[in-house]
Amino acid sequence: MKAFGFVASCCLVCIAFLSSCVEEQDFDQYDDLAIEPVWEASILYVEAPEGLINLTSGTNFYSQDFNFDAFSSDVFADRVIDGSITYIVENTTSKELEVSIQFLDDANNVLDTETFSLQPAPTALLQREIAYGGTGRSIDIIRNTSSIRVNAVNLGDNTSTSDLPDPLITLQSSGKFRVRLK
Repeated sequence: MKAFGFVASCCLVCIAFLSSCVEEQDFDQYDDLAIEPVWEASILYVEAPEGLINLTSGTNFYSQDFNFDAFSSDVFADRVIDGSITYIVENTTSKELEVSIQFLDDANNVLDTETFSLQPAPTALLQREIAYGGTGRSIDIIRNTSSIRVNAVNLGDNTSTSDLPDPLITLQSSGKFRVRLK
C-alpha cells in the first residue's frame, strides 16, 4: 500500500509539473523577426599629383566614369533601407580645385551631385557625410545608381608647385547602409 501511495504521489507531482510549466509555443515568431545588418564598404579612391595637374591644358584635369553596379544589384537595391556615404577630400597642392561626384543611372541621367571646393594647401582635411533614406536624400538615388562620374577642375594656374612633399588631391569615399535581409 505504501508503494501504491508513493507511485500515485509521484504521478500527481509529475502531472502538476507538466501542466503548470506548459506554455503555448509561438511558431509565428519567425514572421516577426527583422534582420537588418549594416553593410560598410569603400566606394572610390582617386588621387592626382600636382605634376599631372600642371601638365594638363585647360581647367578640367580629371574626368572619369566608374561602372558601379553594386548599388543597383537586386540583392542590394531591393533591400536597402537607409544609409550614408562619407567623402574625405584632401588638397595638398598649390591649386584652388573643385571636385564633383555624380551618381548616374543606366541611361547616364544624373541622380545626385556632390561638389567640393578646395583652397590651395595648407588646408584641413574635408570630410562630408551624406545621408540617404529616412530624413536624408531619397534612397532611390542609391537604388538606381549604376555608375559614378568624378570631375576635377583646376581653378588656379598650371605652373605653381606646393612646398609640401608629394602634393596631390585625394578623394576617398565609403558607404554604410542598413539592409533588410528578411
